[in-house]
Amino acid sequence: MINWIKWLVVGAVLLLSIAAAAVYTTLYLSLPKLDGNSATYHVTQPTQLSRDSLGHAVVNAENLFDAAYALGFAHGQDRFFQMDLQRRAASGNLSAWVGSAALDTDKNARFHQFEQRAQTVFENLPSKQQELLIRYAHGVNEAIDEYTTLPFEYIAAGMEITQWRPTDSILVIYSMYLDLQDGQVKLDLARTALKDTFGDDIYRFVTQQSHFQAALDGSELPLSDAPIPEYPSQFKAADESKNESENADTQAYNNRSINGVLLNDLARYTDPRYNRARYSRARYTYRGIELPDIGSNNYAVSGNITPTGAGLLANDMHLSLRVPVIWYRTQLNYSDAGQDVSITGVSLPGLPGIVVGTNGNIAWGFTNANLDNVDWVALNSDTETTKVTETIPLPSGAHEYTMEVSEFGPVKTLNGKRYALNWVAHHKFAANLAITDFGGAKSVDEAIDIGKRIANPTQNLVMVDSEGNTAWMPGGAVLHREKASYTAISEQDMRNNPPRPATMLPLVKNPVSNRLWTANARVISAKDVSRLGDGGYALGARGRQIRDRLFEKDTFTETDFYAIQLDNHAQFLIPWHNLLSGLLTMQNVEFKPDLTYLNTWGACACDDSVGYTLVKHFRREVVQTLFGEILSSLDEQGVQSRTLLRGIEPATWQLIQSQPSSWLPEGTDTFDELLVDAYRRAKHKLLDKYSPLEANMDMLNWGSVNALTVKHPFSAQIPLIGDKLNMAPVPGFGDTYMPAVQSTGFGASERFFVSPGHLDNAILTLPGGQSGHPLSEFFTSGFDDYATQAATPLLPGDIIYSRTFYKKEEE
Repeated sequence: MINWIKWLVVGAVLLLSIAAAAVYTTLYLSLPKLDGNSATYHVTQPTQLSRDSLGHAVVNAENLFDAAYALGFAHGQDRFFQMDLQRRAASGNLSAWVGSAALDTDKNARFHQFEQRAQTVFENLPSKQQELLIRYAHGVNEAIDEYTTLPFEYIAAGMEITQWRPTDSILVIYSMYLDLQDGQVKLDLARTALKDTFGDDIYRFVTQQSHFQAALDGSELPLSDAPIPEYPSQFKAADESKNESENADTQAYNNRSINGVLLNDLARYTDPRYNRARYSRARYTYRGIELPDIGSNNYAVSGNITPTGAGLLANDMHLSLRVPVIWYRTQLNYSDAGQDVSITGVSLPGLPGIVVGTNGNIAWGFTNANLDNVDWVALNSDTETTKVTETIPLPSGAHEYTMEVSEFGPVKTLNGKRYALNWVAHHKFAANLAITDFGGAKSVDEAIDIGKRIANPTQNLVMVDSEGNTAWMPGGAVLHREKASYTAISEQDMRNNPPRPATMLPLVKNPVSNRLWTANARVISAKDVSRLGDGGYALGARGRQIRDRLFEKDTFTETDFYAIQLDNHAQFLIPWHNLLSGLLTMQNVEFKPDLTYLNTWGACACDDSVGYTLVKHFRREVVQTLFGEILSSLDEQGVQSRTLLRGIEPATWQLIQSQPSSWLPEGTDTFDELLVDAYRRAKHKLLDKYSPLEANMDMLNWGSVNALTVKHPFSAQIPLIGDKLNMAPVPGFGDTYMPAVQSTGFGASERFFVSPGHLDNAILTLPGGQSGHPLSEFFTSGFDDYATQAATPLLPGDIIYSRTFYKKEEE
């Protein structure tokens, strides 16, 4: 019997070993070929694609078209899965891979009809840009034609690879529109629903301006002096009914005894059973949290305050972090109009060219500008529309999706009324490849001219040059309008202002302060707001903190700029900390341990700070308590209310400071009671999640609660070895409302510091490796520097691999 068991175990181990060897062999065979020579019809002169020890792709070509081919080849070797996800996300074809779980995502993309729009954009591009996309696509396709076996993602999903089309690169641009501006689409609809449901007073109260904005010219928008409106009356009856039930539950609990003794005042503070009953009392359960501040930080100083006399630029674009990382280290070397060009920075797999980088004469970076580029058009009752049916493929079968389309755009129905979407992304001027022209720019002035031609999601474009000049401008497609709108407009308003690109955009060059900063908040002058609008600006606390850091020193280096990017000082939450500490001090018996954590919080989003976690979640719970019922009612109408949370801070503090009784839930006597109850709920929700058995508050340190986990999209679906596809977890460092932005799967997608003409000191640190292949030596390369906040050099190192492409002679 023992021998049989022994042989069964041996046999099982042998079978597992064979299976593992087969998986490894399959993966190994799909590794790309990095050395050697190739013949192709798609280059005009010998073109070299090399890589250093980080996998940094270095292209040497005679012209930009040959360089585009080689870059497409590199992207196809290292990142085709990522590129495929991008085009599928924009075209609404994710469900074919992951099934019905992605249907809502696909329907949202199909609503915008990006597949058809990509063809229109391509046909309207200049011939040079069309040729760039064609050459790039040839490079991608010749790379995937070399696959000996399919990449593991395709084997796991049972999917075949389809060739890359030139229009797929336009879809990649549209995927960035969805990342960067889809929040605007949802915000304007949420604003419309808020105003229509609760009236002008509540609308103005919830969406009022804050004092945090730090415009480049120092201009300010007037703050609200309107009285706080009464809490919406339509909720009062529901509150009273709900409160009667909750009071009965609480009274029944209070009448229970512990070992025969009724709960007294001291016991109700120390017995966790009471606290669990108490913290469940809230006006309305609402779990919405602020959207992440997508779009990032960039800042610059002129040569007047650098040791070298050249301008200095920092850029860290905040995006969702995943495996593989979104950006790709690239250097393109080619000739243009008789001049040698060398551009180093990051490219976006799916597109030819460098997105953020430097050519040694200039450097440029982007953050999401949040100018208003969206209008919802309230359709008349008799306006004719048409029905369009789209077929969304599934792993087995298909789903029919029917949408409504008007002359003004696709239609959504809200509370029985139809609204058509006019979004800049829907127009043929929404996308182009003008960004590739930065390679030849010699100065900030030349870069400004290029910036005026760029078409992509509107960005804060910040530029510096080797002569010490600096400039900021909106770079990208901007809708023209005489007056921006934040809620739905009429058909007549739309006809009076037909869609066209905006001209006469603002520009700031060489400010007297020698400093520029942007952080997704308002940087335009107050006088430009009526025309360019507010498409969902960040609250502004992060931008103001960066501005203040820039005025703390008289001279800056790359290292100084890196320190600003890593600034996790909790300036924004200090008033919340003071409020919470004061409240808990008045009830010291119950909260004595909590006060210890608050007193040692460090005023930072540091990994060992429990106090920071408590303050952050206290604020969240207060906001959800005060506004949850209002916002939830909007969600029930089919809009995304959480887009409104980005600007909720002024209204929240008005309520805390004025304490109007109508905003108290039934059964709550004072605002102090409301706030303390909110803290109890926040704390116990945290304990339920992070220490459900021991209720150990040490487990609530910010490093654990906000640990960064950069994951592969398929890791959870692959048993036993799926975790091997993820980057190692990093203790939480940073948060929203501060320069060091980070959440569990979101943060700085690159850290870039450069002074043109002094590239040996330049830094480019990425949160992942170059290759998406798990067996590649470049799979995790560079991630350790990101995790430890080290400085990875921008320039490539010694070359270790090289492919050369020769022109194939016509047969």
